[in-house]
Amino acid sequence: MPRPWGWWRRKSTPEKVEAYTRGSFVFFGVCEIVGIGLSTYTHVGPRLATMLSLMVGIHAVASMATVARVLDWTLGRRALPVRGLWGLGVLTEALAVVAVVIGEHGPENVESTARSVFVGVQGFGVGVIALAVHHDRRRVIGLVSGFAAAAGIVAFAAGLPWPATLITACVLLVVGAFLAATAVFSVWLLNVVFTLDDAKETRARLAVAEERLRFGRDLHDVLGRNLSVIALKSELAVQLSRRGRPEAVEQMIEVQRIAQESQREVRDVVRGYREAALEVELAGARGVLSAAGIVSEVTGETAGLPSEVQSALGWVVREATTNVLRHGDAKKVAVMVRMSEGRVVLTVENDGVAAPTDGPSAGSGGSGLAGLRERLSAVDGTLEAGPVGKGVFRLTAQVPLPSAAAGAALEVAP
Repeated sequence: MPRPWGWWRRKSTPEKVEAYTRGSFVFFGVCEIVGIGLSTYTHVGPRLATMLSLMVGIHAVASMATVARVLDWTLGRRALPVRGLWGLGVLTEALAVVAVVIGEHGPENVESTARSVFVGVQGFGVGVIALAVHHDRRRVIGLVSGFAAAAGIVAFAAGLPWPATLITACVLLVVGAFLAATAVFSVWLLNVVFTLDDAKETRARLAVAEERLRFGRDLHDVLGRNLSVIALKSELAVQLSRRGRPEAVEQMIEVQRIAQESQREVRDVVRGYREAALEVELAGARGVLSAAGIVSEVTGETAGLPSEVQSALGWVVREATTNVLRHGDAKKVAVMVRMSEGRVVLTVENDGVAAPTDGPSAGSGGSGLAGLRERLSAVDGTLEAGPVGKGVFRLTAQVPLPSAAAGAALEVAP
């Protein structure tokens, strides 16, 4: 049975921040309805309160719909909803005019309530519209000031005395500035999180590209000179053979030797590229996790372990680190290497990964849990992975040690 909060844990950090930001704006809309609309029932009659509440509700729904599209624009998923923003601005001013007219020409006890609707609707409206110019501070200030000035003009034209008009404009200026600043900061934070996530992916791609370049350079260094010698000696052998010289055979034997040597050197390069030293992988995992803001704790001793065991366990560390960075939201990762009854046990725990399956990172070809089990089976090792507590996932790899290696490892183990 899926956990109630499983959908949240499966989200990446940027997706969580986006969901939180969208939920915050929905909360603002609910606050507008409850705090301004429904509160009118405690001050005026049911009929007029229903009318004012309906006005506030329509404005809140329009604001939430506009916010959803503007957030998509800030994330680059759609064009700026210009018509929607203009429509929200017109609706805001229209409802504000109706509210101030009701306050001045309605029953005596409706004035303060209508003024609250007048200020609240415009305050929330300017906060939403400010998202369209969030990248320009001067435009945000001009937008808030313009709404406050327009509110004062409308209120004064509707018959409100100039002292009350000034107070209303100042209140709207403060409320609008606060809501606009809150909205702009929320969008700024959302964009920063997505930018950092993109930078993280870019850094990973650059690391892969750098490794490919290194591998290409190694192959070029190995094959470039040897292939040139092979080409020259082959051409010489052809010329000698045409002249009937017996030295042609010696040249071809030399070509054969160089070709075999090149084949051996290429195998060494590929073997070095594919093998993973445990000590190197532990240091690399510590550095990568620290760069990602994850606290890492590595304990244990790796000296004296056979190369094939280190290679297999190194791949476990590499794959576990990759899964933590790609599929989880861990805050702490603990890696422990210990010797137990002639076996070396590697444990990797993190506090931010739900129980995975052989999904995106799993499969044949040496990646994922299936690939790790294949590598460990080559050294008679085993792999266990699964949740061990609330929000904790543990991956355990065990590899038996030859008797001599086990004795040497136990001597240096703490």
